[in-house]
Amino acid sequence: PTAYAASRALDIASAFRLFVTPAIERIIVDMTNLQGVRKYGDGWRPMDSTDLRAYVGLLILAGVYRSRGEAAASLWDAESGRTVFRATMPLKAFHKYSRLLRFDDRQSRPARLATDRLAAVREVWDLWEERLQALYNPGPEVTVDEQLVPFRGRCPFRQYIPSKPAKYGIKSWVACDAKSSYAWKMQVYTGKAAGGGPEKNQGARVVLDLTEGLPGGHNVTCDNFFTSYELGQRLLERNLTMVGTVRKNKPELPPALLQSKDRQVSSSRFAFTPTATLVSYLAKRNKNVLLLSTRHAEPDVSDRRDRKPALILDYNCNKGGVDNLDKVVGTYSCRRMTARWPLVIFHNILDVSSYNAFVIWREINPDWMPGKRNKRRVFLEQLGKALVKPLIQRRQRLPRTEAASALVKV
Repeated sequence: PTAYAASRALDIASAFRLFVTPAIERIIVDMTNLQGVRKYGDGWRPMDSTDLRAYVGLLILAGVYRSRGEAAASLWDAESGRTVFRATMPLKAFHKYSRLLRFDDRQSRPARLATDRLAAVREVWDLWEERLQALYNPGPEVTVDEQLVPFRGRCPFRQYIPSKPAKYGIKSWVACDAKSSYAWKMQVYTGKAAGGGPEKNQGARVVLDLTEGLPGGHNVTCDNFFTSYELGQRLLERNLTMVGTVRKNKPELPPALLQSKDRQVSSSRFAFTPTATLVSYLAKRNKNVLLLSTRHAEPDVSDRRDRKPALILDYNCNKGGVDNLDKVVGTYSCRRMTARWPLVIFHNILDVSSYNAFVIWREINPDWMPGKRNKRRVFLEQLGKALVKPLIQRRQRLPRTEAASALVKV
């Protein structure tokens, strides 16, 4: 964590608010109230930041209790639901906020949409994305990969990726710290440019964008969608090294590395230029794995039984940064069923913010809950309860159920 983050993350809620800042809250509150007045006129009770924080707190708690696919009505149920939901706000209010939550002015949106497909959430996204880099210095290993947030509704840039568990969703490019999986930089992929044609060298462009501002001395690990010799050279100009798998159709590959006939299983072939190393490793018969590195200069091979080159072991160590982020975010995700893609992006902002806040909190307080394995669940539960508490304390009318009204009275 940066010195700025360390000095301001005094408790769990303040660590989270480093990401979802008052400026972001103000935009959401103003735009939601604007939409509320348009829909309900004088019957709209204005939302304020306490209402918004409580709404976010309930989303986080619903994620903690693994109730993503559960109907909201069952969370508020008097017998089988959770007391904290009824104690915080009525179910009607929760549904109303879910319907009306907005991140920009709908009336001025068409003009902005002409040049920006992310216009509906652009202002909030940009403010939030700036915070990611301001609060954390990544370690020496950085991973670049794609993230797919599941979504099957209408969205002009929804992606279909058959290799992903969800298959359909909104794709983001992510650069994260390989060790802690802290998301350091993100970019939503909004589809092809206005010109219509496919973007050339998209992989290289994405890596160069996401590593912009990264201090020299870091190593970038990426998969074969991104890796190319040209990208390796461009990163070296910034004093960054790269390790990545390579697609077999790249023109720069020497033919000798592509041949797997008459080669022993677990054998390696190396090729060198003054600044890059290529390795071809035969993992099984007819399974030829190719990697490029601007970090390794020696043909080192491990003593293990499979005789993997050091270059591959290095790649395997650091390739899972974004995949791990996906896994941990998915475990306690606050996503709810919705047909609106801006809300899907907002849910992802909350998920990534709460995970990043957890990383910062854990690194500032290494003695917090020593030996416990459910630290993240406890962190999220405490965060959710801290966010709903001000609204519970402000409630004037008691909920009908005994348990919920007892919680309000406390």
